Parts: sequence; C-alpha cells; structure tokens
Amino acid sequence: MTNPAYVSVDWGTSSFRLWLIGRDGSILAERRSGEGMTSAAKTGFSTVLSGHLAAVEAPASLPVIVCGMAGAKQGWFEAGYIDVPASLASILTGAVSVPGESRDIRILPGLAQRDAARPDVMRGEETQLLGALGRASVGAQAVCMPGTHSKWVHVNDGKVTGFSTFMTGELFDAISKHTILSHAVSGAEEQPADAAAFEAAVSTAFAQPALASNMLFAARSGQLLHGISAAAAQARLSGTLIGLEIAGALQDAANSSITLVASGRLQALYEQAFRTLSLDFTAIDADAAVRRGLSAAAEAIWPN
Repeated sequence: MTNPAYVSVDWGTSSFRLWLIGRDGSILAERRSGEGMTSAAKTGFSTVLSGHLAAVEAPASLPVIVCGMAGAKQGWFEAGYIDVPASLASILTGAVSVPGESRDIRILPGLAQRDAARPDVMRGEETQLLGALGRASVGAQAVCMPGTHSKWVHVNDGKVTGFSTFMTGELFDAISKHTILSHAVSGAEEQPADAAAFEAAVSTAFAQPALASNMLFAARSGQLLHGISAAAAQARLSGTLIGLEIAGALQDAANSSITLVASGRLQALYEQAFRTLSLDFTAIDADAAVRRGLSAAAEAIWPN
C-alpha cells in the first residue's frame, strides 16, 4: 500500500468530509459526518479534526489542506477572499496557515465579487471549480454548482470573470415548509416523482420568469381545483425555482458552454432541467471535483 501524502478536508456549514490521500493520489481512507461549521464552532474545530485524523490513523506529521466554511469569519481561521476577475490558479496560492497547531494545516480562500451592484461571495465552491476545470481551461464556460445556494460561475480561458448565487435550495426548503404550499406538498416523498409537472414548470419559469410567484401559488390552487397530487405540487415548486434560476444565470452567459458540477438527486434534477430546455451541458461529479481541487492545492503547497 502507498504511504499517505496529505489529508484533504471539505468543511461545509453542516457537513464534514475528509480523505486520506496516498502518494499515488489514491484515497486511502474517508470520513463523513454532520460536524460542519455550525457544530464545530461549538465543539472546537481542532477537536473535530483531530478525532477524524485519529480515526484514519493519519501520522502526526501529515499536512492537511482544507476548503469551505472553516475559513469563514465565523469558522476556524479566516482565510479571506480572492477578488474576481482572478485566475483559477490564484486559488492555489491564497491558502493560509492555521496558527497554534502541531501539524501544517492550510485553509483555501474563497472568491469575492465586489461590484457594488452585484456583490457576491463563495467559499468551498471555488475548490470544486478548480477541480472541475483545471488551472488552464479554454473558452467561455458557465459552471453550475447546485445546492442550498446554487453558484453559477463565468470562466473565460482559465479566469473567473464573475459569478452569481441563487438561493434556490434554501427557498425550496422555506417555501415547502413555512408557507401555504406546505399543505400542497405534504406526503410528496411517499409518491412517485412527477417528471411531466417538473418539466412543464421549468419551461414556463424559464420562458416567463416574471410569473414565478403566480406559478408557485398554482401548485396549491391546482390541487384544490383539479386534484393534482402532492408529488405534482412539489415538482411544480422545484421546477419553477430551478427554471427561474437558469433563466437568471444565462442572462450573462447565453453563448457559454455549461458545465454542471453536482451529484445525487440534484444532479438528476438539473440534468432533467437542461434537457427540457434543450441546453447542451457536461456533467462532472461534485465529490470528484472537490477532491481534485484540494489535491491540486496540496501538490502546489507541498510538492513531492
């Protein structure tokens, strides 16, 4: 078995993922938990990390590269932001060292868009972006990274020229739990997914985004007047929000090729939405992308 070279960590708001990486680039061990920034801020970031390092038997001298919310102002140690426009390669050089630790621990910076009219930030997704495209991508690309706060990033010849955050996932959660639509979608998870309702909502929201709030209410009125199922109501809600997101994101990237960086259920939903809208795209697994981004940073900081 190859010897370990470093540890990679993706530390989100509510999730923690760690990989022990060998000198040949292979994954020697993996850890996942719900000990994200919110939990670790109470327990102690160093304590959480030490527990996982011990579980994978990482040598005491092994360095650790971290991306995500551990570098936020409310996180472990603030890693700051790199301002766009910026090259993807600049992410590699912005890592900061965590003081007071016995081993070398570096946290990667986020990206900031300081335009007063469209201020925006990302933290963690920049590492996925680096892993998905590499340091020297060619041409104009729109990179979609779905999630609680979906990111659409515009990249031209390896340089991030701008990006936008869409609160699609958080809005779906809030609307489906805390508005009148909570009654409409109740029990949807026990029913088969309604692909037709989802695709119709995506198409309408994309073509007529100004009708989005009216479309949302129709998920409830359609149930009351026409007996649509809870699954259809949920599909309408999801399709409306995703169609609205895509319409907004492509305003600035109509001629760019689309790269979807996602996994699991979100990957399936966005692929379905893109196909519905006849949009060409390339899909890249999000887990693989973040590991490649972390590996690129580790190899730049600690070359063998």
